[in-house]
Amino acid sequence: MEFLQVFTTPEAWIALATLAMLEIVLGIDNIIFITVLVDRLPKHQQQKGRIIGLGLAMFTRILLLLSLSWMMGLVEPIFSLGDMGFSGRDLILFFGGLFLLYKASAEIKELMAGGEEEHEEAVGKKSSFMMTLAQIAVIDIVFSLDSVITAVGMVKEVEIMIIAIVIAVGVMMFAAKAIGDFVTAFPSIKMLALCFLVIVGAVLVAESFEIHIPKGYIYGAMGFSLIVELFNIRMRKNHHMEACDLPEVGGRNVTA
Repeated sequence: MEFLQVFTTPEAWIALATLAMLEIVLGIDNIIFITVLVDRLPKHQQQKGRIIGLGLAMFTRILLLLSLSWMMGLVEPIFSLGDMGFSGRDLILFFGGLFLLYKASAEIKELMAGGEEEHEEAVGKKSSFMMTLAQIAVIDIVFSLDSVITAVGMVKEVEIMIIAIVIAVGVMMFAAKAIGDFVTAFPSIKMLALCFLVIVGAVLVAESFEIHIPKGYIYGAMGFSLIVELFNIRMRKNHHMEACDLPEVGGRNVTA
């Protein structure tokens, strides 16, 4: 009954809806990272990997919420370099950012180096289901820090935070396959997603040194880049259709 009493006011429902929307937005980078990793799994394991990966993300966020005293301890400096103190949160952001930078850069290098045949061969050699889940679990901890800190800053009731996270992850699970298939179908979109992860990794490293970059700027820039790339995809498709409709002379399409 105490659990239900939290939702007896309109303010609680507004806070729940607002927080759930924010959690979905903050989960975009998580979905992209999971998409990149599960793309290296065999086809029959990819959807399972997405669901388990997002399930791990939800579990991590809820676990951090239920250990708020430990979370608050993460902001206490552990050691100092000159005038700058480094806390447990800073170290998590620093190493998580480095991991993202390394992983995204390696994927970009491979995407630029070879064709589909080389990619399939690399998938067979390098990917394993448990290793993929381990990498997802590690980066989920890093992404969960932002999510939980946002939740704690917005509302006081843990029940609202937990339900908002469950709703957000449920929406992400529903959308993850469509996003994953879309990113996989268009190499230019996958490159854009990987560049987005490079930026996120750089931002995490910067934040570990107390250099705060508003994420709204990053999401805005990447959203604009995505719209431009969608226009490019549409333009290339239209030009290809026009080229196919041109009459042939001597075995070649006639162009203006």
